[in-house]
Amino acid sequence: MSAPERIRVELNARSYDILIGTGLLAEAGGHLAKLLARPRVVVVSDENVARLYLASFEAKLDRAAIAHDRIVLPPGEKTKDFAHLERLLDALIALRIERTTTIVALGGGVIGDLAGFAAAIALRGIDYVQVPTTLLAQVDSSVGGKTAINTAHGKNLVGSFYQPRLVLADLGVLDSLPRRDLLAGYAEVAKYGLIDDASFFAWLETNAAALLAGDSALRGHAIGVSCRAKARIVGADERESGQRALLNLGHTFGHAIEAEARYEGEVLHGEGVAVGMVMAFDLSVRLGLCAAEDALRVRLHLKDAGLPTELAGLGGRAWDARRLVQHMHRDKKVQDGRLTFVLARGIGQAFVAHDVPAERVLPVIEDALAA
Repeated sequence: MSAPERIRVELNARSYDILIGTGLLAEAGGHLAKLLARPRVVVVSDENVARLYLASFEAKLDRAAIAHDRIVLPPGEKTKDFAHLERLLDALIALRIERTTTIVALGGGVIGDLAGFAAAIALRGIDYVQVPTTLLAQVDSSVGGKTAINTAHGKNLVGSFYQPRLVLADLGVLDSLPRRDLLAGYAEVAKYGLIDDASFFAWLETNAAALLAGDSALRGHAIGVSCRAKARIVGADERESGQRALLNLGHTFGHAIEAEARYEGEVLHGEGVAVGMVMAFDLSVRLGLCAAEDALRVRLHLKDAGLPTELAGLGGRAWDARRLVQHMHRDKKVQDGRLTFVLARGIGQAFVAHDVPAERVLPVIEDALAA
């Protein structure tokens, strides 16, 4: 078995490694033993992931002489709320955790966000490790220390910046993902090319089909490029005061779509982001910033990959353009009541705009509904 790729997130005393490779779940005990303050962890997972991986993961902890408990939560975005955060915290405290106990988030983005936020506030902060089991979590949510829950008012509105001690991204777990979840993660992979790496986006146009079909080498390359990009951005702007905001390409639209759908699962995060990136490029064209040919190229690539690119019919529901704009006004990136969007001057040329009038956004949504 080849050595995993190691990517460093440079944050001075809070720096940590991302390990990417095949078979990392089988080696997890050894990697964890090197960094634990005390050989005791609490593994937080969801029912779907636990059924596939938890028993074997715990066996590896036993082999490394790491004491462990488990907390298993329901799957799905609706678990990222106050009720399940309280349930998780109560369970952690009932287990008599100490400040030397480490939480291990074994799951996708929901578990990573929820367990990370619990780690940030339990006993005023304990260590945690991310073991992401979805493509989306491996390239995005497990890296960078954003932890949060959703509220009735919007996505990720309550949370903290709290960095993990380690990220273990095992390529092998991606083989168990449903196609829809794999595609949702691919939207975040494509995002890195659209932000500031046109050559990576061109590489994806050539290799996406084989990558999504299961080519491990291509997946490893794409995840490595994505994680190096995010590590660089987080290292320069941990708390999203500047450059890190570029990672929100498509997210202002996407989060509004998710909020309107009430996190019921009819629209996955990556699906909302895919439609949102298409609309962000369409808005850029309308504002005279971007060539229509680039926007079409984005739309065609995401569609060819199998992702939704139109709001019409998404999630099998009818959408209201004005309600989506209302959700955008509750977005955490709003400044002085003004909408913030990541726009583009072309593929690989994204930038943050803080002064986009709502009246310029509404026609883009209406066009997406009429498609």
